Amino acid sequence: MKKTLFLSPPSFDGFDGGAGSRYQAKREITSFWYPTWLAQPAALVPGSKLIDAPPHHQSVEDVLKIAKDYELVIMHTSTPSLTNDVKCAEAIKAQNPQTQVGFIGAHVAVLPEQTLQDNPILDFVCRNEFDYTCKELAEGKPFEDIKGLSYRDKQGKIQHTPERDLIHDWDAMPSVLPVYAEHLDIEKYFIGYLLHPYVSLYTGRGCPAKCSFCLWPQTIGGHQYRAKSPEAVGRDMAEAKSLFGDKVREYMFDDDTFTIDKQRAIAISEHLKRLNLTWSCNARANLDYETLKQLKNNGLRLLLVGFESGNQQVLDGIRKGIKLEVAKKFMQNCHKLGIKVHGTFIIGLPNETQETIDETIRFACELSPHTIQVSIAAPYPGTELYRQAQENGWFTNKDLVANSGIQLSPLEYPDLSSADIEAGVERLYRSFYFRPRAIIPIVQEMLGDSQMLRRRLREGKEFFAYLKERSSRAVAKV
Repeated sequence: MKKTLFLSPPSFDGFDGGAGSRYQAKREITSFWYPTWLAQPAALVPGSKLIDAPPHHQSVEDVLKIAKDYELVIMHTSTPSLTNDVKCAEAIKAQNPQTQVGFIGAHVAVLPEQTLQDNPILDFVCRNEFDYTCKELAEGKPFEDIKGLSYRDKQGKIQHTPERDLIHDWDAMPSVLPVYAEHLDIEKYFIGYLLHPYVSLYTGRGCPAKCSFCLWPQTIGGHQYRAKSPEAVGRDMAEAKSLFGDKVREYMFDDDTFTIDKQRAIAISEHLKRLNLTWSCNARANLDYETLKQLKNNGLRLLLVGFESGNQQVLDGIRKGIKLEVAKKFMQNCHKLGIKVHGTFIIGLPNETQETIDETIRFACELSPHTIQVSIAAPYPGTELYRQAQENGWFTNKDLVANSGIQLSPLEYPDLSSADIEAGVERLYRSFYFRPRAIIPIVQEMLGDSQMLRRRLREGKEFFAYLKERSSRAVAKV
């Protein structure tokens, strides 16, 4: 077994593009997801080490001191962080040319040939679902015998092995929780809408939905939801309680659509209730009242829901598969049951206009989830949205983030400029949060919890700094 390091490399301050992040950018408040995509193969490789540099404030120099002792370094990368990550790989190679260095992640899964051509420092990239590919690399198996691998041979020629099948026996996949406990400081991870400290994990991969913008199902996870049994999840969560005790205040199940199989979700929630755990998960805005009620009774605190837009034509254009009236009924049920909702919205999707942005603002305020996140439509390579943007000439540039890490709009439309899209983010945030109905619950939350009071004051300062940067960018564009 090769001495193996799994690395989420250093980046700009506040970058939450770790392996669990859906939108790789600096958010409006400090946000760090767990490096689940790295932790899962690390769990398959005995004796391996996991470094998640950004939340632990580790520099390239810090990483180099550790990496010098490793034979194999597997790094997670993303489209906006690729250039930065290559620099880290170059530093590792400069220190020890014998170290094998390669990348995993959606970007390299889609563009393996281009990545290796453009970055001769890399020895390999792993395609598709790469967990067992990483395991076989660590075992020292010859590159040519490892499925799902693109690599540079001894003559410098790029080779591609056959595709690797998707993982179906998820009960056989080891838990990532012991990896977290051994290698990560859970106090370093913050998400604005989750209790602190929290822990996030996947119980499976794949999403049956066909949203044109969504990165992971179109690049790595696929559209078939493959997941652990409720019994296996129950065992993992019992282990979590043993590992972390009462230190973790909330567990977040980050499966693309944890509730797609309602009976499985309910069965898992029964295990969580027996363990007396508070938990949250992703959900679609069409979950029925009775299911919501059972989940709430079994410890559910919050749902993360992608509403995306308040215009039906925009939703239909991205194949969201949700009707506005259904989403409204869903939110009414959540309010009635006392389930908090963090709603996510996207500005700049196809068919967007100033009028549809106004509709989304009104829709968000009408739904009134507890908190929101507003993202800019991000056309990642490998997605249908990326293909549409190329075919229709929507790209104004291909930069997804600015040098500061703030998200940019690489798209524009005949009647909507990239500046209009970016300004729409600020408009939605201001319209939503500067209302008594949004402010009062947050103030009540602060008054009831001293930790939350300190945290919200910090987040408020960060949020206003974010809005100021947005405003400055808008003025500069004009």
